[in-house]
Amino acid sequence: MDEKSNDADVIEICHDPLDIAKISSLVSTPSAGAISTFTGITRDNFADNIPLLYILLPLLGKNVIRLEYEAYIPMAISELRKICAIIRNKWAVKKIAIFHRIGLVPVEEASVIIAISSAHRADSLAAVQFCIDILKAKVPIWKKEVYEDGSTWKENRECNWSHST
Repeated sequence: MDEKSNDADVIEICHDPLDIAKISSLVSTPSAGAISTFTGITRDNFADNIPLLYILLPLLGKNVIRLEYEAYIPMAISELRKICAIIRNKWAVKKIAIFHRIGLVPVEEASVIIAISSAHRADSLAAVQFCIDILKAKVPIWKKEVYEDGSTWKENRECNWSHST
């Protein structure tokens, strides 16, 4: 694969709250007509898109009070750089910023923000979708959901390493 990774790509794994405006500004450029973003927010439940569970949440008593993230940071950064290179090979993007928070992330705060600029919206929209999907599948960042009555480590549905034998 022809590596098109770019020194202008901004990748950060940090404990600090994430700022969507700041991160979006990092990918702004006069030649970009589009900036597409994805912001992953800590939600207050664990229902995993199962409508019946949303109805039953008050009975189950499993409200999420925060997430806790851990990462193997050197490998995570390496994998994020590989993702940037893949994106640059697939789409005509200008700039890429990927920020992921580790440590404690309360409800309604961002865990991950991806911002990608391009001349036209189709490239940045497709690239952002690809980026979050492959990030969840490949990057060694782990999430623990903390409830009022305990906690559990959660597996990303996209993650394929835990399904191997």
